[in-house]
Amino acid sequence: MSVDDFDRPRRDAPEQKIDPTVAENQSPSASAQIRHTLRTPLNHIIGYSEMLLEEAGERALDEFVADLQKIRAAGKQLQTLIDDLLDTKTENQTGIPTVGSPGSTPVLFRESRPEQISSTARRAVSEHPTGHLLVIDDNEGNRDMLSRRLQHQGYQVSTAVGGRQGLDFLKTQPVDLILLDVLMPEMDGYDVLKELKTDATTRDIPVIMVSALGEIDSVVRCIEQGAEDYLTKPFDPVLLRARIGACLEKKRLRDQEARYLHELADWNKTLESRVEKQVDQIERLGRLQRFFSPQLAELILAGGAEDPLKTHRRKITVVFLDLRGFTAFAETSEPEEVMDVLHEYHAEMGKLILEHEGTLERFTGDGMMIFFNDPVTVPNPTDRAISMALAMRDQVGTLIAKWRKQGYELDFGVGIAEGYATIGSIGFEGRWDYGAIGTVTNLAARLCGEAQPGQILISQQLLGMVEELIDVAQAGELVLKGFRRPITAYNILGLKT
Repeated sequence: MSVDDFDRPRRDAPEQKIDPTVAENQSPSASAQIRHTLRTPLNHIIGYSEMLLEEAGERALDEFVADLQKIRAAGKQLQTLIDDLLDTKTENQTGIPTVGSPGSTPVLFRESRPEQISSTARRAVSEHPTGHLLVIDDNEGNRDMLSRRLQHQGYQVSTAVGGRQGLDFLKTQPVDLILLDVLMPEMDGYDVLKELKTDATTRDIPVIMVSALGEIDSVVRCIEQGAEDYLTKPFDPVLLRARIGACLEKKRLRDQEARYLHELADWNKTLESRVEKQVDQIERLGRLQRFFSPQLAELILAGGAEDPLKTHRRKITVVFLDLRGFTAFAETSEPEEVMDVLHEYHAEMGKLILEHEGTLERFTGDGMMIFFNDPVTVPNPTDRAISMALAMRDQVGTLIAKWRKQGYELDFGVGIAEGYATIGSIGFEGRWDYGAIGTVTNLAARLCGEAQPGQILISQQLLGMVEELIDVAQAGELVLKGFRRPITAYNILGLKT
């Protein structure tokens, strides 16, 4: 393309004759239409001359620069004359200034000089631009000029002929920003903008309105309907790039915020799930700690032991203990006194159970049943049981001395047995207990019932397993309920020295 090409009028362009007196007799909307009609070809002249100037500078075609500058200056001068004519008439008729009228533009929409561009816009201008832009305009020259300029700046650009085609395009492809003309046939920019902002899939896409129409009421209407910005044609290329960059930057921040909120929602769901699991584990741990030591309960939760509530059979050592004279004491004492005694007794016995890693099967008042070797097998379960029983006798001896000073006649007895039992959950939905059933539990309970104050009774069978560990005294042949034959019992005096 040579400079001479601009000197020759286009033969296919229709001759447009505008009588200046027509504007004086037109309504404001008609004046706006006249402005749009007159400014559109001038916008093309100014826009293409600016693009050719940029290209001439890039390709060092200095011989074209002066002529191109003259063309651009002439176009702007003619545009100023048209604006002056139409702006004066419009303001006189309505009292509402146009965007282009001197001294009348609100600060929000006033054309910015390069030094007034915000830091966000400057960054957008200086950085390599990216993004998919959609240009919606019914005028082929407008679409071509704007898309060429934006592609030259590095953007991916799609175009649509009119509002309906633009809306159809958005149903198939996402875009980062829309440049939308205001005055279009069939469906104007206002209607397109309204549909964009009422559709959940497109309402967050920033829209910059571009038009030769410069009335302030048009600007306000577009901004109120949700447009991000409004540019009047022709626009400064640096300002255009800055406004687009600023809009894309804001969209990037909004998209980032949306991603963060989505991630936060996912994290909250994950956190809720983890909290529910942890609460469930804590509740389960609390239930397990009713029977097992904290270490054992945590081991079960961590998967280091089988489910203790699942029915199974295992060889265990059972310890049964209670207070002698407790029934008579409870009948003659106040409930508060009984509770105080039980609190002291349970607290001291509980410490020793945990210390020896025993499993508390149950306690009923003064009676307790503890066993060893389940739910986790332990080395020397019988040795542990005897060691615990001896420590309990010593500790209860201290409590008995205190209780007798208060007038409470109480003492202590223990029964220990060893054998197989069926172990698992006992109860019903909502109230499950952990229990052991078998002859071994009955034997330990019967031996405890026969024990005299301070005695720890064991069977002949158990003595055979630990006779090298303890000193014993024969307690005689005992006839126990539920056993057909008498049981030879022995009282543990203490550990061998």
